[in-house]
Amino acid sequence: MTQALVRYIRSFTGFSRDARLFLITTIVFGAALSLYWADFNLYLGAIGLDRSTMGRLMSVSMLAGVLVAIPCGALSDRIGRRAVMAGGMALVAVALVAVLPGNLPLLFVGMAALGAGSVAVSVVQIPFIAEHTRPDQRNEYFATWSAVGTMTSLVAVLVGGAIATEVASAFGLGGGQAAYRVLLIGIAILGALSLVTVLPLANDRPGPDRPRQAHGGRFGMVVSDRALFARLLLPGFITSLGAGQLIPFLNVFIQGKFGLDLESINAILAITSLGTTLAILAQPALARRFGRIGSIVLVQASSIPFLLVLGFSPVLWSVIMAMAVRNSLMNAGSPIFDAFAMERVSAAERATLAAGMTLLWYLGWTVAPLYYSVLQATLGFTAGYAVDFVTIIVLYTISTWLLWRWFRGADCAARQPDPSVSTAVDTGLVDTPAGLLEHA
Repeated sequence: MTQALVRYIRSFTGFSRDARLFLITTIVFGAALSLYWADFNLYLGAIGLDRSTMGRLMSVSMLAGVLVAIPCGALSDRIGRRAVMAGGMALVAVALVAVLPGNLPLLFVGMAALGAGSVAVSVVQIPFIAEHTRPDQRNEYFATWSAVGTMTSLVAVLVGGAIATEVASAFGLGGGQAAYRVLLIGIAILGALSLVTVLPLANDRPGPDRPRQAHGGRFGMVVSDRALFARLLLPGFITSLGAGQLIPFLNVFIQGKFGLDLESINAILAITSLGTTLAILAQPALARRFGRIGSIVLVQASSIPFLLVLGFSPVLWSVIMAMAVRNSLMNAGSPIFDAFAMERVSAAERATLAAGMTLLWYLGWTVAPLYYSVLQATLGFTAGYAVDFVTIIVLYTISTWLLWRWFRGADCAARQPDPSVSTAVDTGLVDTPAGLLEHA
């Protein structure tokens, strides 16, 4: 038992310099995005916007992400992952300042900029990680990266709301809108600080001594097997159609159903993040026991019954428990699937696949909030959310079944990355790869 534990802990060590530094970026930028997702819709409600308008704002943000996903992936092959990440972080910081006044036109502009900036970061992260880790440690690193992000979310939402409330009170700004605006200023500062964490990463811009990835097809996209790409992308897209109806508005659901304040809602979200962190760290061991796809299907299928409790229980403690378990199970498999997907394609195709994953995820989150808005406008709060939860259960079930049907025997056949990339990272001779890297 002790030896097994030691082996498990050692499997999470030995990462390259840039891989370790990237975890710092994950903490700072992740804190900014976690606070945004936890509290921004509550801010919109505090300034008097209805749920239908919130849905349209979210769709605009997601649509902007859809439009920039492929160009950002192609651009990162030309100017490097680090440069694209830095540009996206700067755009997020500026966008958060733009939404502070609460002016509706500025809100639409700011939300579009925020969606574009966050996608610019998201679309290059997975290829970046794949190109700075060895194949034998990739499951563990993706799990570590995801767990660090989740723990960051836990601390950020637990502390952020309390600090914002205290600062607003200390300066005599009152509650309500003032506390949310203080929080948004803090998020913008974190977004700007994340730029500082990117600078120490080794320059990965292609040059005479650093070859550029091969390009092909339109817009710099490289796809050798369209059927494989479709199978890797479709389950995530179906999941996003379900997640986008609920996850951005889960805080609104809890507030509307149980009448909780900012600090209480953030505390609940923090509790769910703790469970998710533990589940993510355990996932590599499950992947070794049941195979990567088997472990993903196991945790995702187990999460679906808890959606029923979350959506329809009238008791707060049972809703909190269902949130914690559902989030833990549904998100635990995500980093393992990222690692699996990156190994199914060649090094030249990674940016294209990551861009496609991000594009379709954001496309789902563009369509789903519009569906949410229609339900809220026509059916009202209770009935609208009831239909949402039923729809989500159906979509998650389909997505999980497709993963099992298409990939249950694929673990052993996973294609290894370009040897030139792995060798450079394995030997420790360089920190930059020879070529040029989610919630439900």
